[in-house]
Amino acid sequence: MRADEERQSVSLRAGVGARRPRRGHAAARARVSACVSWLTLAVLASTGATAESERLHPELWPTRATAAPESAESEAFITDLLSRMSLEDKVAQMLQADIASVTPEDLRTYKLGAVLAGGGAAPGNNVRTQPAAWLALADALYRAAMVPHSSAHAPIPLLFGIDAVHGDAKVRGATIFPHNIGLGAAHDAPLIERIGRATAEEVATTGIDWTFAPAVAVTRDVRWGRTYESYSDDPRLVAAYAAAMVRGLQGEPEQGTFMTPGHVLSSVKHFAGDGGTLAGRDQFDNRASEGVLLRVHAAPYPAAIEAGASIVMASYSAWQGVKLHANHDLLTTILKARFGFDGFIVGDWNAHEEVPGCTKFSCAAVILAGLDMFMAPDSWKELYRNTIDQVRAGVIPQARIDDAVRRILRVKVRAGLFNRPAPRERPDAGKFQALGSAPHRELARQAVRASLVLLKNERGTLPITPSARILVTGVGAERIDMQAGGWSIDWQGDHNRNGDFPGATSIYAGVRAAVSAAQGTVTLSADGKYPVRPDVAIVVFGERPYAEYEGDLETVEFSRQDAQPLALLKALRAQGIPTVAVFLAGRPMWVNPELNAADAFIAAWLPGSEGEGIADVIFRGADGQPRFDFTGSLSFPWPLTGMPVTYDEEDRTAGALFARGYGLSYAHPATVGPLSEDPQLAPDRGGPDTLFQAAHATAPWSLFVADALAQVRVTSAEQESPRRAVGATLADGELRLAWAGTARGDFWIGGRPMDLREAARRGDIVRARFRIEHPASGAVHAGIRCSSSSQAADSGCGATSGAMLDVTEQLRSVAPGSWATLSLPLACFAGSAGLSSVAGPFALRTAGQLTVRFADIRFERAAVHRCDLKVAK
Repeated sequence: MRADEERQSVSLRAGVGARRPRRGHAAARARVSACVSWLTLAVLASTGATAESERLHPELWPTRATAAPESAESEAFITDLLSRMSLEDKVAQMLQADIASVTPEDLRTYKLGAVLAGGGAAPGNNVRTQPAAWLALADALYRAAMVPHSSAHAPIPLLFGIDAVHGDAKVRGATIFPHNIGLGAAHDAPLIERIGRATAEEVATTGIDWTFAPAVAVTRDVRWGRTYESYSDDPRLVAAYAAAMVRGLQGEPEQGTFMTPGHVLSSVKHFAGDGGTLAGRDQFDNRASEGVLLRVHAAPYPAAIEAGASIVMASYSAWQGVKLHANHDLLTTILKARFGFDGFIVGDWNAHEEVPGCTKFSCAAVILAGLDMFMAPDSWKELYRNTIDQVRAGVIPQARIDDAVRRILRVKVRAGLFNRPAPRERPDAGKFQALGSAPHRELARQAVRASLVLLKNERGTLPITPSARILVTGVGAERIDMQAGGWSIDWQGDHNRNGDFPGATSIYAGVRAAVSAAQGTVTLSADGKYPVRPDVAIVVFGERPYAEYEGDLETVEFSRQDAQPLALLKALRAQGIPTVAVFLAGRPMWVNPELNAADAFIAAWLPGSEGEGIADVIFRGADGQPRFDFTGSLSFPWPLTGMPVTYDEEDRTAGALFARGYGLSYAHPATVGPLSEDPQLAPDRGGPDTLFQAAHATAPWSLFVADALAQVRVTSAEQESPRRAVGATLADGELRLAWAGTARGDFWIGGRPMDLREAARRGDIVRARFRIEHPASGAVHAGIRCSSSSQAADSGCGATSGAMLDVTEQLRSVAPGSWATLSLPLACFAGSAGLSSVAGPFALRTAGQLTVRFADIRFERAAVHRCDLKVAK
């Protein structure tokens, strides 16, 4: 596992929350010491736990007394309500459906516990809809859920959850705060609490009462596509921030603000260990020792619970091979019993389908493990029926159902939902002026300033005199979508334009405002060319938006993603123009060549909607002094090579160029000498043309298996399709695919759609190195997929050329046990309209029996311009 090269003490200006019931304002003074004390106990308790252990040792984990219920009256109300509910009523409360698959009419029949707006879901299926549409939908769903279904008990209010993870960023016009990695660089817990309050106010105005935040992963491999959702690799900082964000979102009982108007429920996620998966692959296995799991990955949860968190989201990932959704030891024994958590545990998006033996439509195992509410976006009806059947058959004890529903009802009672009116009638709803309000935008602008980390500043390049002649260039200069990153408007955030962020300010616009006010001149140039030689150039570049596994990486070498910024920096430097690099990224990356080519270099992370915060710090004021100094410092170590920093069992790090806590300022400058431009990557490290090698899909590609029931992403060493038509096994450096011959099964390598038209014109091929174990008993087809839907394309993604080719004879020509190479020319698909958007560059399917192993699958330039299928033996 991983940590800092130099263990530095981080000064926090606030700490973890107080135990409930509250102890008054005096508790705040003890919050930091309480957090540190818990972690000290964790370190002591974890001594002796080994990475080889396959079970937890609960006696080693610190305990927290379960908070007393709010009142005996509340618990009596819950007990009485439970006694009046039918089994159908109870199971419905344990389900959360996505708004794309549930209607008000559904909720008149199925009294679900909750709904959510998933990453791409929105009212009217329009992610750019107006805020009023969100309120109208929340109100319609709530009113339908409250229509009496039974005379046996009063209606139960519906919870509505949304991913407001850096402001209410799914809603048009909302304030978008810096993503968590930037906030971590601020090292300021009170600021986090204020951001939580502002976010809650904006969420509440749309009638929604629950956000899936904060994420409290302690990331230890920044190749992970969710690194930007992590505050830091330091569990102390993450614990303090977790408590602060929970208090900000929900309010505090000791101050009489808990779930008062303008507050929403939080849900702390993802329990536990999602930030420590193997090679940083999203949803994969965390193989840390029990001690590291305890003192690093689980550390933020007691702090959040003490601050009042009543909802915890389970992680997609596994710990030592056991998926968290099905891990009884962690969910029930540790979280509920040892940590004293009396709220409910919610699942992640259909995550239960990745549990062995489960599908998204049926999974008793996770309920038995301690999950209380399924997040079943599109599978809720079948899951409802199957869960009822499993209870009646005795597979799931009635007592486990009652415990889960009691916890859900407790949270609803605690939050005052039974006393709240419908969303339109709430005092905090419909006040759309709160969205992107001036105070909230100013707070976000302050957060941007606090998050910036100055990595280099040579020859006094910064601060800039605004009356100078300034060139602004680089792909990110005027792209608010790159500032916002993923989880903005939609899931990936990669289909947005500046017009989708009304009221937001690009980095260029912030620079222009500062320069214009000082009577300077500013030129925006996409390619770095200029009519008049500038005094200084500001080059804005970085990662394009992504979310979750679509952002996973094989290496942290930035130039693999985009070589153009380096060429631009070098060209300006060759002309003797001082350059300021503004780097937009969701993680620390190896940028040594870019650092060498720039005179000043700023890690700006993903700053959100208020790009002016960058201009605030890089310019001088009218008095010639900096308007603001840099105060941010790294909350993660910065990599020395093209591979991420590594951590040992004792949290010592290796491979850091800059340690956590590093950050220059005008008051404290330093010189950064020439840096090595050798990324020190192994020759066989998968490049952009590699799809699969060494028993894993090359990030960000993923492996999928599917049958007529559904598709499943392969996140374990073994994964079957829902009806077991096809199974994938990753072992011995290879991928083994086995078709049972019972029904059609599909396998593919998938990811973000890519345009392969130019590759087809070049004559590129997809080359797969394979070995047959069991010959095909039926027709086998190979090809491409033009979408990630569960149904494989049969006709070339809508074209007549066909996206799947019959390769039966080619495979049968290879003797079992012999290695061979299959070449699929992209020219075969040149007539396909879908070649412009290929989401699966290699796919294989059959309805017959077949067992085949793959060692390597990749794109290759071969100048093959005819559809000539070949097998080389």
